[in-house]
Amino acid sequence: MKCSGRSGRNENLMQVFLQQLVNGLSIGAVYALIALGYTMVYGVLRLINFAHGDVYMVGAVVAYCVAEWMASLHAAFFLSLPVMFLTAMAACALLGFLIEFLCYRPLRHRPRLVVLITAIGVSLLLENLFQVPSIFGPTPRTLPALFQVRPVIHFMVGSSGRPVVINNLDLTSICLSVIMMLGLSWFVLRTKLGLALRAVSFRVDTASLMGVNTNGVISLTFVLGSALAAVAGVVDAMRYQVEPLMGLNQGIKAFVAAVLGGIGSIPGAMLGGLLMGLVETLLKGCILPSAYSGYSDAAAFFVLILILLVRPSGLLGKPVAEKV
Repeated sequence: MKCSGRSGRNENLMQVFLQQLVNGLSIGAVYALIALGYTMVYGVLRLINFAHGDVYMVGAVVAYCVAEWMASLHAAFFLSLPVMFLTAMAACALLGFLIEFLCYRPLRHRPRLVVLITAIGVSLLLENLFQVPSIFGPTPRTLPALFQVRPVIHFMVGSSGRPVVINNLDLTSICLSVIMMLGLSWFVLRTKLGLALRAVSFRVDTASLMGVNTNGVISLTFVLGSALAAVAGVVDAMRYQVEPLMGLNQGIKAFVAAVLGGIGSIPGAMLGGLLMGLVETLLKGCILPSAYSGYSDAAAFFVLILILLVRPSGLLGKPVAEKV
């Protein structure tokens, strides 16, 4: 009986662990999408775009507005979902272009501290602007039920009595992240625009002398990164409530993910995002008592401090020697 009880307890622990593993990969995939935007902008401009988390929020807000409109038209699910994604991506791509053109480009040759303060200012502007009731308002809202979250894969672990469930939102989140990362890697490594982007990231002035339109390439970087953040925003709009401050916490975690993987590295951003999601969910579901599960968010800051102390260049980043 004792062996049977111990075996049942182990099976329950395994079921919880596997379920949190699925949840962590799903949540981490969203962090990875946002982190890709951070790492692209940093790779080209050596700038931490702290407004990027709020671009993600704008993607979620646009998704909510489009979902409300499609629901009022009683549109079919297979039509509503792509319209929601494409509209959010287009809106955030335009927003990313405007942020770069109006806020960062005039300050490109100023000290980095000035640009950093500007990025924080843009972030605060977007957060407060979307709290205006005539734009969106401070009240959290739930997306209309266009996307029904339902189990797709489920399997039992021994005789634990509870299945490990993978739902369609988990699969959507993970698949979109992998597809976006592979597409971005192909674009950067296999196209002429990608070659220009790599040239600008290596040396802006030299790339300009070689005939590269550096302003266009930098704008393209913001457009692509913002479109990826929009995809993450739409996925989280289907998972959580939509509100103007939702980008603050997610943006910080995605930034930590980019640093963890090696900021400037596309595979590093993906790896860092997945690891962040796994750390958060495993702490919340397996390690911390339920009364302290709220402290799992602090793991992001602990990981950031640890990485900066042990390996400042990140897991896949390359140490760069700076001239003094």
